Amino acid sequence: MTNPAKPTPAFIGASWAALLLGIVCFAIGLWNAGMTRSEKGFYAAVLIMGVFAAVSVQKSVRDRAEGVPVSALYLGLSWLVMGAGVVMLVAGLWNSGMALSEKGFYGLAFGLTLFAAVAVQKNVRDGLAAKAAEAPPAYVMPEAPQAYYPPAQ
Repeated sequence: MTNPAKPTPAFIGASWAALLLGIVCFAIGLWNAGMTRSEKGFYAAVLIMGVFAAVSVQKSVRDRAEGVPVSALYLGLSWLVMGAGVVMLVAGLWNSGMALSEKGFYGLAFGLTLFAAVAVQKNVRDGLAAKAAEAPPAYVMPEAPQAYYPPAQ
């Protein structure tokens, strides 16, 4: 990346708002749901797993695109966990006794949260890259050691 662009405050705010909205809506839905604590725990764990996997996939894919080494194993596991989170949510909702509108609510809140987590991760990374491009180097390496030491006689 030669000239990193800093994300706009509007996009940063919208990304964080979407992430918080998705998490809060999902959590309020679970709080008010008429299901057992173990079911609520399952859905909460799937959300947490999905968010972590989404951020991990985004970071791994971007690292590779920028030439930062990422092992194929880690990238594959990130995609696998991301897929597993989606499959677990779909299977849990499919087999639940919830109304179709409730299932849709959880699915949409889950999708919004994963998308927003990727956007927030992108904004954080772009902001750090822009800040690093603007900052002076933390240290300066001498061109040649002879500039600091007198020649040997």
